[in-house]
Amino acid sequence: MTEPDGGPADPTDLPLLLQALADGELDAATSLALERRIAADPALAAEQARHAALREVFARLPRPPVTEAFQARIAALAEAPRPAAAPRPAPRFDWRAMAASVLVTAMLASGGTAWLDRRAAPDASAAAIASSHRRSLLAASPIDIASSDRHTVKPWLDAKVGLSPPAVDLAASGFALLGGRADVIGERVVPALVYRHHEHLITLVAEPRTPDMPLAEPVPEAAGGFALVHWTDPAFAYWAISDTERPQLDAFVREFRAATKGD
Repeated sequence: MTEPDGGPADPTDLPLLLQALADGELDAATSLALERRIAADPALAAEQARHAALREVFARLPRPPVTEAFQARIAALAEAPRPAAAPRPAPRFDWRAMAASVLVTAMLASGGTAWLDRRAAPDASAAAIASSHRRSLLAASPIDIASSDRHTVKPWLDAKVGLSPPAVDLAASGFALLGGRADVIGERVVPALVYRHHEHLITLVAEPRTPDMPLAEPVPEAAGGFALVHWTDPAFAYWAISDTERPQLDAFVREFRAATKGD
């Protein structure tokens, strides 16, 4: 059963669909329907960002090197004659194996998941920002307040979110300010500015810099198939994300930083 928008009618199907979405296993129609539901449900958005972040953490875990000695052992086993198959004994219940399985499952559900969540903390923000940017591209409008005037955008964000980064218009450099919106990243409501560069949109998300955040120069990253740049200044931590080419996103970051230097 499905809803009119094509999404699942049974809420118990949603966790499996969110995991399939993070793994890229859904067809285009189902992905679009699920993205629309995520865009309207902050709880689903947070869960989807968690799935995406954990997937990136697993992908980045170091893999043991394949040594020449190991390859030689595999080759020797492949060339060795195979003995005749012996009759298989009847399966026996091994309570030790079952207990070990239960223990591993419990660890993954509690301490193991917590360990992965700690490892995924920096990646979780990037994954959540990528999900939010993708939802904005699917929405009827990527902005909540449409204006290139910072005296309009900043007061709106201050009223809705409680803070606003410098809302500079960079149209002269090819990056026109379209406006801003309130984004939900994880469980946090943060301000976002939206720029246009030719046919591409750039979302700039900002959060207040906390004392434990070191000042950092722009670092090129990637999340959710988008180019991403992260940096901090004395006031804010920034993430700029877009489907534009990396050189164009880097150019936007340079122009924004030059225009807001000293703000």
